[in-house]
Amino acid sequence: MKSLILNQLTLVNYKNFNNQSFNLDEKINCFVGDNGVGKTNVLDSIYHLAMTKSCFHSIGSQSINHSAEFMLIEGNFKKGNKNENIINSLKKGKKKTIKRNGKLYKKFSNHIGLIPVVMISPYDRDLIQEGSSNRRKFIDNVISQNNKIYLTQIISYQKILSQRNALLKYFKKNNTFDLSILKVYDNQLSDLSIPIYKKRIEFFKNFVPVFINRYNSISQNKEKVDISYESQLNHESLDSLLQNSLEKDRIIQYTSCGIHKDDMIFEIDGFPIKKLGSQGQQKSFLISLKLAQFDYLKTECNSSPILLLDDIFDKLDNKRVQELINLVNDDEFGQLFISDTDYKRTENIIKEINSTYKMFRL
Repeated sequence: MKSLILNQLTLVNYKNFNNQSFNLDEKINCFVGDNGVGKTNVLDSIYHLAMTKSCFHSIGSQSINHSAEFMLIEGNFKKGNKNENIINSLKKGKKKTIKRNGKLYKKFSNHIGLIPVVMISPYDRDLIQEGSSNRRKFIDNVISQNNKIYLTQIISYQKILSQRNALLKYFKKNNTFDLSILKVYDNQLSDLSIPIYKKRIEFFKNFVPVFINRYNSISQNKEKVDISYESQLNHESLDSLLQNSLEKDRIIQYTSCGIHKDDMIFEIDGFPIKKLGSQGQQKSFLISLKLAQFDYLKTECNSSPILLLDDIFDKLDNKRVQELINLVNDDEFGQLFISDTDYKRTENIIKEINSTYKMFRL
């Protein structure tokens, strides 16, 4: 099992930071301060280095300090016995660049998976409360960190899907239609959907038992939870689906069926957790989901992911904080980053973990 340690982090014009470096502890690092001082931004910058973009928004320019023309995030990592220097930079009006040990990436997708990472934040509630796109993003995020072929297939699928949607709009706007051109996109989507669908089935088969085990640890077996995979491809091939929805797609100018409609169904005692789960149960569900992501990535990547805990002590009751700390106290966890508003509370919680740590007051 390779160890993964971020030794130093430097932020230049990143969000609210002008120029700041942090020399980090190899186990636990806590960023403490009032709301608005940039605690979440520090954790997001680490996610940014790992996943090439922010955890919270997809527009790169939003990460540049409003008074600056560019931003830069630099991380010095140690992975196993190798040193890895990663620099993610962006100038206004330009394309972002990512360098690994001084060499520019031609494809950002080649970087995904080098630094496995899991973020647990209050925004995770969107996985339960919001639409299916959030849950698909979760599935793709987890699988992609260890499967470059899957990531390439997902990127290709989205590109062809956009082209098919643009063609449907073109047909409508120009009052024309050519089935032979549409069929080219249909065939490409169909070919790509098969391996993506199969990989998602395999993922759920391996992931769900790990998730249930994590939930049982946190809730002490008080209720039964489950996650199931919902896909139109469970019942019909994409070829057939596209054929049957052709008239509908022409009217709405959008591809209404395919793996881009897949979803995760979250249940507690046989009912949707969104409707019948208490706030506490939903929080436990989400933490279990993210810890299962950690377990899955650790096994698949042969390296403990960096774990980012954003402002969760404030959102959990003492019992759940204690359960989480008991889990983190296990040797299986690698490097941990925590943000919180209360210095004393954080230090008291961290002292219960048998580990070295550093506190950063922002």
